[in-house]
Amino acid sequence: MKKILVPTDFSTEAENALKVAAQLAKRYDGEIYLIHLLELPLTQIDALSQQSELPEAMFFMKLAHKKFKEILAKDYLKGIKVHDIVDFNQSFTGISKIAKEKGADLIVMGSHGASGFKEMFIGSNTEKVVRTADVPVLVIKNEHKNFALHDIVFASDFKKDSKETYRQATELAKAFHAKLHLLLVNTASNFTTTTEAKARILDFIADYDYKNYTINIFNDENVEQGILNFSHIISADLIGISTHGRQGIAHFLNGSISEDLVNHANRPVITFKI
Repeated sequence: MKKILVPTDFSTEAENALKVAAQLAKRYDGEIYLIHLLELPLTQIDALSQQSELPEAMFFMKLAHKKFKEILAKDYLKGIKVHDIVDFNQSFTGISKIAKEKGADLIVMGSHGASGFKEMFIGSNTEKVVRTADVPVLVIKNEHKNFALHDIVFASDFKKDSKETYRQATELAKAFHAKLHLLLVNTASNFTTTTEAKARILDFIADYDYKNYTINIFNDENVEQGILNFSHIISADLIGISTHGRQGIAHFLNGSISEDLVNHANRPVITFKI
């Protein structure tokens, strides 16, 4: 996690994410790319790229740089290399694009979630980034003065296509000396016996040497509720989950447990792209 990308709209939620990113940057001796995206009509973006003087665009750009200056003076960023970027793009596509350009290892985002009609038809920008980003996305809902990880839930179906995501989870757990709670949620429509589930999990982790873990088969009405309930019971510091990043009609029909968790979980969530 040498390069951490943090999108900001200068809200309280965005600053909560930046504070966590600062703690991670100090732990990993990393740097932060703090970005603010201005969403303007395409005609204005094209004009601006040709050096036209657009009062509205110039006003918002100057305002963003003024706010950046205020943020960079914060005590919690002292000693950290921070790159401030103002760009023109749709929020979710711009964030994923810049993360790839800068070689970011992690995206840290603040979120207050989305629900009801808005969640179904629009969704939060954070949810869209989770769907499109190729690197892990850490979603922060609250302020964490000390972002310490002792207990991390890693929820999975423990099938072979998500093995790389488990490796990333173990690297994170090692950095914090945290315990991984491997979680398979059993539902009535997709039931697996405890014996079969444990055998599948043990086979899944056989190639990895991380030993600080527990194996948990948890029964609930649906997978998302099972993850939330189990995480609450053990007072988890973080929920980790893999995401396929489905888009278009496949996403509309199948949905995504990881995106639902981003919206509904009150504790931090990190997503790993399969």
